[in-house]
Amino acid sequence: MQTEKKGGFTLPGESGLEKLTLELAEKWGADVIRDSDGTQLSDEILQSGYGIYSTICIIRDHNEWAKQHPECLQQSFLSTPPQTACESTLKIAVMDAYFNEQFRVNDSEKTMKYWQVWDRTANCLVDSADWSYDPATQTVTIEKASPFHNYTVSFLAYRIWEEISMYNHVTNNWQKEHLMPVDPRRPEAQEYMYQWLKDWCETHPHTTVVRFTSMFYNFVWMWGSSEKNRYLFSDWGSYDFTVSEQALEDFEKEYGYALTAEDFINKGDLHVTHMPADAHKKDYMEFTQKFVSSYGARLVKLVQSYGKKAYVFYDDSWVGVEPYGKHFPEFGFDGMIKCVFSGYEVRLCADVPTETHELRLHPYLFPVGLGGAPTFMEGGDPTRDAKQYWNSVRRALLRAKIDRIGLGGYLHLVQDFPDFVEYIAKIADEFRTIRSLHEHGEVYALPLRVAVLHSWGSLRPWTLSGHFHETYMHDLIHINEALSGLPVDVRFINFEDAKADGLKGVDVVINAGRAGTAWSGGDAWADPALVAALTQWVYEGGVFLGVGEPSAIAGYGEFFRMAHVLGIDRDTGARVCHGRWSYDLQTVEGLLPANVAVKGIDNLMLTDGNAMVLAEENGLPTITAHTFGKGMGLYMSSFQVNNQNTRMLLNLMLWAKKLPLQQDFLTNNPETECAYYPIDRRLIVINNSDQTQETTVTAGGKEISVTLEAYDTAILQL
Repeated sequence: MQTEKKGGFTLPGESGLEKLTLELAEKWGADVIRDSDGTQLSDEILQSGYGIYSTICIIRDHNEWAKQHPECLQQSFLSTPPQTACESTLKIAVMDAYFNEQFRVNDSEKTMKYWQVWDRTANCLVDSADWSYDPATQTVTIEKASPFHNYTVSFLAYRIWEEISMYNHVTNNWQKEHLMPVDPRRPEAQEYMYQWLKDWCETHPHTTVVRFTSMFYNFVWMWGSSEKNRYLFSDWGSYDFTVSEQALEDFEKEYGYALTAEDFINKGDLHVTHMPADAHKKDYMEFTQKFVSSYGARLVKLVQSYGKKAYVFYDDSWVGVEPYGKHFPEFGFDGMIKCVFSGYEVRLCADVPTETHELRLHPYLFPVGLGGAPTFMEGGDPTRDAKQYWNSVRRALLRAKIDRIGLGGYLHLVQDFPDFVEYIAKIADEFRTIRSLHEHGEVYALPLRVAVLHSWGSLRPWTLSGHFHETYMHDLIHINEALSGLPVDVRFINFEDAKADGLKGVDVVINAGRAGTAWSGGDAWADPALVAALTQWVYEGGVFLGVGEPSAIAGYGEFFRMAHVLGIDRDTGARVCHGRWSYDLQTVEGLLPANVAVKGIDNLMLTDGNAMVLAEENGLPTITAHTFGKGMGLYMSSFQVNNQNTRMLLNLMLWAKKLPLQQDFLTNNPETECAYYPIDRRLIVINNSDQTQETTVTAGGKEISVTLEAYDTAILQL
């Protein structure tokens, strides 16, 4: 099979660097050149015969208009940190904790009805007659305060510096005017942005694709006033930055009840995506998604009327743009672009209902990368970084088709890193080969169907709201990352699905997370119908795999509601005087690869003594298996993705379903993986480690031995 040498690659160009831009476009096989935030493309590049992507963020870079219409800025509810009343009068300066370059108090007369003062000690709302606000000092004075109670003030604030602008300023040391975000809820803002986009389309005839930087509402990133705690709160899936007086009024008209500040503040926790949504949040999400898709579709149709395609960049914010939600098809997008650090982000992009799916690879062409570490500057090693990121992305690319890849940032930075230039050429060719195999037919998969069970289900598959480095502390994101490259069918279901027909055809259900989170399920487990449905399903042959605190909820005797299936539970303190089953550690040949590591948690206890303990730490079980009817309950106290643990996860699922551990098209070395494409009879073997590896693959009774350098790929014809 002839490897393609061009196409499917998007290159960031720069005016003034035409020679470099066109040379690298040729070397990397690019068919598209794009601009980046802060760069422009010259006429020479625009007229060079390449497709042209132009980046717009429809809600920012309108400062002159925004200054004339300050009431049209985006807003958020903020809450002061709890302050203790030491006497009957307490004064609270509402903005003391917040970055005054990001937020400005909205204390208009119309807005004050949404302000709330809470006695957090008594958990009650303070009557508005018992507090007052001084706009000159931006201070709330509480009269009749209960001494030594804690109080908070919830208030609306304008956002006067858009978050991506903030990030780019900090990352690239820009000295530019701060960009302000415009709220499209206001009719005058809608008409302004529509006309602006119309004018833009008419003045950019060379643009073939308009890349919307998401749509209207960026991820929530609240900055504090102190550099000791600058980043107060961040959540890629939070709807906190969508609120305004207009939104609150429109919501009340449509739903027949009013939302309050507390619906957003939630005792200071905010409604982080990692927690299950209450009824009000679900209504507000639906309300926002309908608006974003409706107005968004109007803008997309405008772009398409000029003969251009409309892609959405699904990263700076996916609020209201939930790509697996029921309203997403209403946008009419032609393509989806996803920036990726990890395999699960590839899978997140791959099945979105658009024609084109494109990945923006890391490292970005920025001087510094994550956490301020040097990348394209002295002390940086972008080639090493690219290999490590590609290592995570590649295994998922073998399982799901992606149409395009590319880079973002500032092309001039690569000039001092020729080895990076060569490596990108290598992986661009590798990607095109993998893509062509997917185009010819499906990749081989094992007869194993896995359902991941959490509160969001199919609305938010694969992701936990954010990139891997932002949600690494959750067991489920590690599970998702492991699953992203395994040769199994994966779907995502919620708890209502599990009670209906969501378990039909499923072999393994995975429920992983801390108690009370959206991932474990929280109050969903109070429903006896859910427990009964899953119990029956396991009894009839299913496998329930719990990780961390699966099915956990207090008040029902057992802490894990599926403890009777798992054969293990966690004592929260009520059973400190109860006895514990002793056990003998059991070994199943080949089940757990060498160097498997599962971190233990305290106070685990076997329920009936019948569970097999397959691994332990400090005298506590960490991996157990419990036969239940024709099925099995598997338990892991934690899961951290690495090559050995990923193979262990696959082995446990195969073993629990009574399938052989040795299967065709599985490598015998956990540091390696492979994928087989039957139509082309091509086998791709990858090395997921930074050391040379030898591995063997069985194919139809024949053993194939392969030696791979660090992070390398072998493509074999069978």
